[in-house]
Amino acid sequence: MAKTFPQLITSTFLMIIFFTFLHTSTSETPQHYFSQNLSPEEVGIFKQETLSHLHFYFHDIVSGPNPTAIQVARAPTTNMSSTGFGAVAMIDDPLTVGPESSSKLVGRAQGLYAAASQSEACLLMVMDFVFMEGKYNGSTLSVLGRNAVFSDVREMAIVGGSGVFRFARGYAQAKTHTFNIKTGDAIVEYNVYVYHS
Repeated sequence: MAKTFPQLITSTFLMIIFFTFLHTSTSETPQHYFSQNLSPEEVGIFKQETLSHLHFYFHDIVSGPNPTAIQVARAPTTNMSSTGFGAVAMIDDPLTVGPESSSKLVGRAQGLYAAASQSEACLLMVMDFVFMEGKYNGSTLSVLGRNAVFSDVREMAIVGGSGVFRFARGYAQAKTHTFNIKTGDAIVEYNVYVYHS
């Protein structure tokens, strides 16, 4: 049976509505992806990188009633090792403007260090410098590296950061200011050089 003109218009109209609905519903579906290329402007980077130098003192307190570094793990052979190989400590060490414990607090070093050598006093450092002062308040720098503690100056990598220090890269130089052989407490001077956006 042949369709009349009004029936053809109704059929065509229904097909148009169906395809319009199909196109609209598929185009509004969120696109899922694993990776995509972005321009720096899309993530809020509009300026050239800044090179910053930060200078502060790291207070590693292992003695007394309120230590800031606590051993959390050790290997069965750690006590027999001349280097403490296998010991792991969690830290929440103050960072201050000067070497005195009463000096202005500018942040904390939070993370861990582990005795990583069988032949020398050498630590693997994995920590964040969490800043609490001025324009750096709430920003962090992530440090990863080898710290041969009896070397005059040790250099570790800055591998990232957050806040003001997004996309950070650079290095930190550590130099022992004081070390108390009886208590194990240390104050370490840090010079940090970092590029960031």
